[in-house]
Amino acid sequence: MKIIILAAILPAFLWVIYIWWRDKYQREPLHMILRGVAYGVLSAGLAYGLESLIGALGLIPAEPASFLQALWKAFVGAAIPEELVKLLMLWLLLRNNPYFDERFDGIVYACCIGMGFAGSENIIYLLANIDNWGTVAIQRAIFAVPGHFMFAVAMGYFYSMLYFGDMSWRDRSRIFWVPVTLHGIYDGLLFMASLNTALTAILVLSFYVFCILLYRGGKRRIAEHLERDRKDPNQVAYYEQ
Repeated sequence: MKIIILAAILPAFLWVIYIWWRDKYQREPLHMILRGVAYGVLSAGLAYGLESLIGALGLIPAEPASFLQALWKAFVGAAIPEELVKLLMLWLLLRNNPYFDERFDGIVYACCIGMGFAGSENIIYLLANIDNWGTVAIQRAIFAVPGHFMFAVAMGYFYSMLYFGDMSWRDRSRIFWVPVTLHGIYDGLLFMASLNTALTAILVLSFYVFCILLYRGGKRRIAEHLERDRKDPNQVAYYEQ
């Protein structure tokens, strides 16, 4: 059991170390990193409750029977509730955070929350597939955990864009709908591929291509905020000036 738990949380832990290491100018204190991860664990519980409610109300099919139902379940049953609670946790974490003084910090804290969520979700999936937990652990370490990391990068990126005045308030919804769209497409391709239609091979290939694009986009967003902070290392949040 200890090995299973370790296999579940190790990928998320390594991604937290990675994003903390990339924060090269004013690294966030350890206690705030741990708080972010704890908020992510809490968000997993809240999302599970919200998704259970959605399912109990009959708003999503238990087993999608068409591409439309697969997309509906991906967005309504997973992407929207999960990214909603993660955004709530990010707002709670950053609203009175004196350490949130660089654009890259938004990505750091969002990723800590995302990895707390992903680690908790991993434990659930591995315990639910105890007979082949090794295979599930490897698959989720390669795809699901990095996926949640990149959704978090997008959320933190746009959160900082708004907070530091780099984005108009008219575009503030991008903080939510961009990670929801990325998450929904990710799950939607998997759900549609699981229907075992004539298009399954194309859908699986599309999923792999989407993952590559997702990782490239996340890498670009990380580099952009690091560059902005490099040019303005003493940046004070726009709305605090």
